[in-house]
Parts: sequence; C-alpha cells; structure tokens
Amino acid sequence: MARRIIDISVPLEAGIASDPPGLEPQIAYETHKESADVVCRFFPGLTPADLPDGEGWAVERCQISTHNGTHVDAPWHYASTMDRGQRAITIDECPLDWFFRPGVKLDFRHLPDGHVVTPAEIEAELDRIGHDLQPFDIVVANTAAGAKYGRPDYVPSGCGFGRDATLWLTSRGIRVVGTDAWSWDAPFGATARRYAQTKDPAIVWEGHKAGREQGYCQVEKLGQLDQLPPHGFTVACFPVKVKAASGGWTRAVAIVE
Repeated sequence: MARRIIDISVPLEAGIASDPPGLEPQIAYETHKESADVVCRFFPGLTPADLPDGEGWAVERCQISTHNGTHVDAPWHYASTMDRGQRAITIDECPLDWFFRPGVKLDFRHLPDGHVVTPAEIEAELDRIGHDLQPFDIVVANTAAGAKYGRPDYVPSGCGFGRDATLWLTSRGIRVVGTDAWSWDAPFGATARRYAQTKDPAIVWEGHKAGREQGYCQVEKLGQLDQLPPHGFTVACFPVKVKAASGGWTRAVAIVE
C-alpha cells in the first residue's frame, strides 16, 4: 500500500513574524570555518590547516522558548491544575499514545480573524466531512492563519477556540488538538477588543484555561494543513522530552495511507 508522509510542521526560523514581538526565536549559525579552532582544541597539536578544507563542524546556537516553532502545549502551560484540581502534568508526563492517533481536519479558513469557534460550528463541519468523532482522535484546525506564516499579519490572523468548543471536544475523549495559528485561542488583539467592551476576564485565554477542567494537549503553529484530507490519515506529533516543562517542540507529520 502506498504511503505518503506530509510534513505539517513549520521550520524553527529567526527573523520572521512567527511570534509576538520580543518572543521570537533567535538562532546564531556557526560555520565550518568558524568552528575549526574549536575542533582543534580537543586534539593538541592539530591546526585548522590539518582539517579537510580547513573545516570543523557546523553548529547552531538557539535562544528559544518551548513555545517557539511547531510545539505541543502540556496542561501545565495553561494552569497549575487540571481535571478540576489535580496537579497539571508537564510535557514529559503526557502519555505518548496521545500523540500517534487518527487525525481529523476541520476547515475553518472561511471564518474571520478573531472569531471564536462554537460547538455548533464544529458539529456542522464534522457533518460536512462525514466524520464521527472518536475518543483520542487528533483534531486539527486549518485556519486563515495557515497561509500567512512568517508574514507580519500572521500572529493576529485566524480563528480560535474558546472554553465551550474546547470542552465540547475534550468531553468526547479528545486529548490532542492542533491549529496552524499562533494560538489555540483567538488572537490576543481580538480578545483584547472584546475585553475592552465587556470587562469579562473569563474570555482571556479561555480555550487554554479549559484545561483546568479537563487536561488536554494542543499543537500550535502547524503548517500545510491545506494539504490534508478531512480524515483518513494518522498524526504523529511526539513532543521533545523537556524535564518538567510546559511544552516541547515537535516535528509533526501526517501519514496518509
């Protein structure tokens, strides 16, 4: 049987609009020539001229957070508790079998930036694609932000998921969700405008904070979701095992048989 593996991660890259100002990753690239002296320090008497083409190794030094690039959020990111009062688990404690499961894609590219997706809209999309949601399905949302990654308008783009939609999913056994936007929640700018009108603190980061009621993980800054069918694929998105951390990077892929 033919198998196709689709990369649904974005590259960890400096110098592009991938995060709000001040939160972007920084990457310094050390060339083969620049590192030759370093290599020679391990071998007394060796000089760069002795190395093939005078080259050492190539190395990159990164200043990044666990939430730069395509990454998995652990329940610990959202709050200190989950499941209505239990200690929230960190990324190294999340069950690995959550991260290799059948995938379902919800196409919400038509929804306006800042829109907060409702349970009814999720149900309507599942009806449209003809999929009965199963426990532990990995549900990914293709939003308007996906085509804008790296552009100045990326971070404020796309729809998001609030408390009601998130709990609708987790109440049906979903433990991993994903989005190609910067955040699972609606863009902060849109939420800030709503908060200025309502002064309701419950709308701030409400999708994430739903993890206090039911623990779950989310994958943010996915890519190429437009290349996926609505269902009939498997997602692999194992997070890097960072001790006691709130998140970990992932090379997420979709496997289409």
